[in-house]
Amino acid sequence: MTNDQPDQFWQGVEQFNQRQFYACHDTLEAIWMEASEPDRRFYQGILQIAVALYHLGNQNWQGAVVLMGEGMNRLRSYQPEYAGIDVEGFLAQTAQILKLLQEAGPNRVSAIAQQLGYPIQRNGQEEAAMETIQASTHPLPTLQRISTQ
Repeated sequence: MTNDQPDQFWQGVEQFNQRQFYACHDTLEAIWMEASEPDRRFYQGILQIAVALYHLGNQNWQGAVVLMGEGMNRLRSYQPEYAGIDVEGFLAQTAQILKLLQEAGPNRVSAIAQQLGYPIQRNGQEEAAMETIQASTHPLPTLQRISTQ
């Protein structure tokens, strides 16, 4: 509809892209609760995918798969772009992660999370596996702005 989104929306986008999924959820939930359609459903779809990725980081396979699917379903009607975001590209990236999770199943969620670059636990210490994010054939989705020229 419009690229004239509140500053909190762009803050949530930045948090999502910086893998701060819980913070993104909080930021977008605040504007989602006050929004009217069609923005309300759009915000909800993004925040559901953020929560799904947060669940993935906690190795909660079911929470990740269910919320990823629900968020994707909410965003489908906003393709190819909405509110200055490349929704089509975002959904394509998210679908790759969902497929990877579904094929791996709940018993391999830890391996998938590690492959996607989530911090891993070793002797009570978290290690940020940033090299894995770079090398992964399935990078985590990002919210890309559509350039308006």
